[in-house]
Amino acid sequence: MPPKVAIIGRPNVGKSTLFNRLVGRKLALVDDRPGVTRDRRVGEAHLGRLDFDVIDTAGLEEGSDGALPERMRRQTEVAVADADVILFVVDARAGLTLQDEHFARLVRRSGKPIVLVANKSEGRAGEAGANEAFALGLGTPVAISAEHAEGMGDLEDALAAALPKAPEPASPDEDFAADDPPPAELGEEEDGSDADPARPLRLAVVGQPNAGKSTLLNRIVGEERLLTGPEPGLTRDSISLDARWRGRELKLFDTAGLRRKAKVQDKLEKLAAADGIRAVRFAEVVILLVDATLPFEKQDLTIADLVASEGRALVIGLNKWDAAEDRGKALTDARETIETSLPQVRGVEIVPLSGRRGTGVDALLEAALRAHDVWNRRIATAKLNRWLGPIVDATPPPAVAGRRIKIRFMTQPKARPPFFILFGNQLDKLPESYKRFLVNGLRATFKLPGTPIRLSVRTGENPYDKSKRG
Repeated sequence: MPPKVAIIGRPNVGKSTLFNRLVGRKLALVDDRPGVTRDRRVGEAHLGRLDFDVIDTAGLEEGSDGALPERMRRQTEVAVADADVILFVVDARAGLTLQDEHFARLVRRSGKPIVLVANKSEGRAGEAGANEAFALGLGTPVAISAEHAEGMGDLEDALAAALPKAPEPASPDEDFAADDPPPAELGEEEDGSDADPARPLRLAVVGQPNAGKSTLLNRIVGEERLLTGPEPGLTRDSISLDARWRGRELKLFDTAGLRRKAKVQDKLEKLAAADGIRAVRFAEVVILLVDATLPFEKQDLTIADLVASEGRALVIGLNKWDAAEDRGKALTDARETIETSLPQVRGVEIVPLSGRRGTGVDALLEAALRAHDVWNRRIATAKLNRWLGPIVDATPPPAVAGRRIKIRFMTQPKARPPFFILFGNQLDKLPESYKRFLVNGLRATFKLPGTPIRLSVRTGENPYDKSKRG
C-alpha cells in the first residue's frame, strides 16, 4: 500500500488547492469562503519521484459536541490517525492565528512526522508569514504557492525525508505470477457481455438533498466514513470510496443533493451540482435514492432522466422505508410514476430500503449488479435479425410519400449501454414512434429492463439516384 499523507489546517488556508495540485486534477471543490470541504477525500498523488495517497480534510474548527463543526473535526482526527505523514498548512499571507497554534499542539500530540507548509507564500506579502511559522515549533516551514505551483520541489524534498522508506523489492523468483489468460474472443453468433468482473464496479448514488445518500454509503462500507446529520446539503464534494461486497470490488461515489436548477443560486451549490453530474458520467450504475416518506417529485424524475441521457444503468432506491406510513401505496405510486414518465428506462428496479437500519441494502446492491449485467449485454447479430424479420413483416414501417421504407438488418456494435444500428433504405424518414416500437420490442424480447437503449439508422445510397452519379 502507498503511504498516506493528510493535509491538515484551519479553514481557508488552501488545503483543497494543494490537494488538487498533488493529484493533478481539480477533484476537490475550491472557493474563497472558509469551510467548503466537509468530508475527507483520498486521492492518488504524484510529486516528482514520490507516489502516495493524499487525504484532503475539513478545516479544523472548534465546536460544541454534536454540532456540525465537531463532526467535521472528528473526520479530520480519523485522517490524522490513518496518515503516515501530516502536512500542516498555514496561510502565509494571513500570518499565524490562535487556531494555528492550538491545532499545531493537536497534531504534535499525534506523534506522526509533520511537514509544516506555509501556503500562499508568493510575493513579498507571503515571505513574512512564512518566517513567522517558525514559532509553531514544527520545524522549518516549506514556503509554497499551491495555486501557482511554486515551491513544489522543496515540498518534495521535505516529504521524501518524512515518508517511511519503501521496502526492498522482492526478487523475480519470489514475485513471480503467471500472466492471466487472455479473454475468449466473442463469437459472431454468440451473445456476450462487455463486463469485466475483475474491475471495480463504479456505482454513484444521487438524489435530492437529505435523501440519505451518505448514510447509505456508510452502511455499505461499514464505517462512519462520510459526514451525516439532519442538516440538508451536508455533502458538497463527490467523494469516492472503495468497498468490497460479496467478493465484488466496488468504487462508490457520494454526491451532493441535486435540487431544481431554479432554486440553485449559490455559487458553491452550483459547483457541487456540477461535481455530482460528473460523478454520474464516470459511473457505470447509478442509484437514484428517493425519500419514501415524501411523494415522488418532478425533480426525482429529472434526475432519473439525466442518468438515462448520460447512458448509465439505473436503479431506484426508496430510502427511509422504515418510516413510510402507507408502504404499499408508496411502492405502487413509485412504479406507476416511473412506468408512465420514464419509458426510456422501462422495467427499472425499485428497491425499498433503510440505509439507517441496513434493511434492503443487500437487495439494492443485487439490483445494481443485475443492472450492470444488462448494461453490458451484447446480442448476436444472427439472433437480432431472426427477431427483426417477423416483427417488420407483421408491422411494417409506414410509407413516406408513397414509397416504402425498407429495413434490411440490425446489428449491435457496442454495449454500455446497448447500442443498435438499423440498416436499410430511407431510414432517415423512419418515424420516431416506430423506433420506440422497435426499442420496446428489443427490451421485452432480449430482457433489457431499466437500461437506456440507443438506436441509430444507416441509410444506403440509392443506385438509381441520378443526382449521386459522377
